[in-house]
Amino acid sequence: MPMPDLARWIRPGDTVVCGQVAAEPLGLTQALAAQRHAFPGARVFLGAVFSRSFATAHTDALRFTGYGAMGRAAALFGADGAAIVPIHYRELEAAFAGGRLHADVVLMQLPAGEDGAPADNLGLANDYVAQAALHARAVIAEVNPAVPWSFGARPPAGLRIDHAVPAATGPIEQPILPPTEVEQRIAAHVATIVPDRATIQTGIGRLPDTVLSALAGHRGLGLHSGLLGDGAVALIEAGAVTNEHKGIDVGLTVTNVLGGSRLTHRHFHRNPACRVRPAGYTHHAAVHAKLDRLHAINSVIEVDLAGQANSEYDDGRWRGGIGGLADFVRGARLSPGGRSILMLASTTPDGARSRIVPTLAGARATVPASDADWVVTEWGAAELRDCEAGERTRRLIAIAHPAHREALEAAISC
Repeated sequence: MPMPDLARWIRPGDTVVCGQVAAEPLGLTQALAAQRHAFPGARVFLGAVFSRSFATAHTDALRFTGYGAMGRAAALFGADGAAIVPIHYRELEAAFAGGRLHADVVLMQLPAGEDGAPADNLGLANDYVAQAALHARAVIAEVNPAVPWSFGARPPAGLRIDHAVPAATGPIEQPILPPTEVEQRIAAHVATIVPDRATIQTGIGRLPDTVLSALAGHRGLGLHSGLLGDGAVALIEAGAVTNEHKGIDVGLTVTNVLGGSRLTHRHFHRNPACRVRPAGYTHHAAVHAKLDRLHAINSVIEVDLAGQANSEYDDGRWRGGIGGLADFVRGARLSPGGRSILMLASTTPDGARSRIVPTLAGARATVPASDADWVVTEWGAAELRDCEAGERTRRLIAIAHPAHREALEAAISC
């Protein structure tokens, strides 16, 4: 299916906002890259990217920006990360609605209605892209019959579609991958912390999916997250999730964005037990405070001996972002019985560098020491909440890799 001539809508220097995760309109983003010399200097605002639509070679005509170097977007940002907007995920909707962030053209993916036209539904993501589209000069939608019609994902009033094209392929898929031994060990430690009847927030990817698998023996769990995929659906099908004890949204699985594979997409399609809601709801502290036993389970790059965590910068490059991490870490502290759990392997894959460090790389404290709670590696779990600084250091060194503990001890004695 030929893609449209995007130069009809995109002008040189425009800012183009693209759908993220599984909601990326693959045909349109590939066309954007292929036709880039027709609108040189266009700025592309990216979220979490799992496709291969964009490559560093495309910087000959396009400039890339976004709220973080998420997924494959990490390769598109320079070592200085100058084009990254350091913003909490929950603030993106308001930033586009209020004009602090600007979109000239929006490329989005929508489910198909019975007549093949775009359905009155956002499908796989109820995120900032909808607000950007509401205020953009032009909105182009890729209409995909494989995209689910999701409860809760109503477009904002006044959203118009200027041009619609049929999708040639289904949404990008992220099925569950086999875990490593280290990930299995981390997940086993996390499972001992999470109680029955907890409300779970986590992401997608191999480690989060491994953690969800480790929770399959739990009962009465709930789901309230920014992003859900196949691991969450597998947990539901295992009987561990009932959503009966959340305090609010009883009986409902709630998320902002869907990832995973067609397994997840089919599970959410016209399922009244599922909701895809805006980040102004899913990531809001007032909502988290009403959830019972919210356990925010998230991966980070490194943790220092004060309990500060970095999820943005590693080995001289930007490789992540703030995203919803800080929103849920703080929200879990507000939730009755809630806890924040930060997960990381104790070393880099080659074992050369410890991920428990004296000082964070690039001085990037995504999570401050005051919000530190549980930190988990494959060597154990360290509870840091209400813990004195010296005791925090001892507990963190105890879950560092044994090969690096002596150096960490020496660092604090200098």
